[in-house]
Amino acid sequence: MKILITGGAGFIGSHLIEALLGAGHYVICVDNFITGTEENIAPFKKNPNFELVVRDVSKEVRTKERIDYVLCFASPASPVDYMNHPIETLKAGAFGTYNTLELALKHKASFLLASTSEVYGDPEVNPQPETYWGNVNSIGPRSVYDEAKRFAEAMAFAYRRKHSLDAKVVRIFNTFGERMRSADGRAIPNFVNQALKGNALTVYGDGSQTRSFCYVKDMVKGILKLMKFDGAGPINIGNPAEMTVLSLAKKIKKITKSVSPIVFKDLPVNDPKQRRPDITKAKNELAWHPEIDLDEGLKRTIEWFRKNNK
Repeated sequence: MKILITGGAGFIGSHLIEALLGAGHYVICVDNFITGTEENIAPFKKNPNFELVVRDVSKEVRTKERIDYVLCFASPASPVDYMNHPIETLKAGAFGTYNTLELALKHKASFLLASTSEVYGDPEVNPQPETYWGNVNSIGPRSVYDEAKRFAEAMAFAYRRKHSLDAKVVRIFNTFGERMRSADGRAIPNFVNQALKGNALTVYGDGSQTRSFCYVKDMVKGILKLMKFDGAGPINIGNPAEMTVLSLAKKIKKITKSVSPIVFKDLPVNDPKQRRPDITKAKNELAWHPEIDLDEGLKRTIEWFRKNNK
């Protein structure tokens, strides 16, 4: 297939490109490098089945190539990034999704939207099933990302209903692994970098808030299975193994053999107290479940950070 992926130079996007090229597909990566990096896609540039288009998807997405599949992954995804780029995040979710949907419609291509667990907001149910409508502050500081993705989901389903477009939605839960940026701002890269540098590990709040972490290779396998799925979703992809943020900090300290202290700072506004996916649909409809546990994924990630963030 010829596959166009927006946000392909990002963390998950670059891993997807690697898997798609490995499967023999032709991949067009569209990115403006607002948060993605050229280092992530550098290994692919010599591949004759890889093409890079530097473009802001909120302004235009076009190609002369015949496209079979469009993957919409363009958006700042970490709180640090979307707080720094609030308008760009909203535009990526709104105009970027519209432009990629129009491209898919023009080429009669299939479409997959990378949505997020953040559509559930600060959830009042745990774990979060796809049927849960969420608890989102529509005007809070996190709303630029939460509402952009909720709008993007609504648009994808509108195109599916109105134009019979083969549009699917994946709700991605916390993912980690190689190629995360050191300044990403999320818990795992923060803790790993702080531990490796001998700095204090910064925990927000009292650390009792829970998260679940899916290794990126497992995430990619789930997304690839959803691409072939006959239905629309949305389908949660993530690891349901839940732990507190403080426990995560202690685990990373242990694996890195760090003697860094743990310090506590104020919890950000609207930071969710719980985040855990119900993956019943993924198990039943995609025959997918995570295979790499947190400890193994962390060891691989830490080793990558040791080599690449000196």
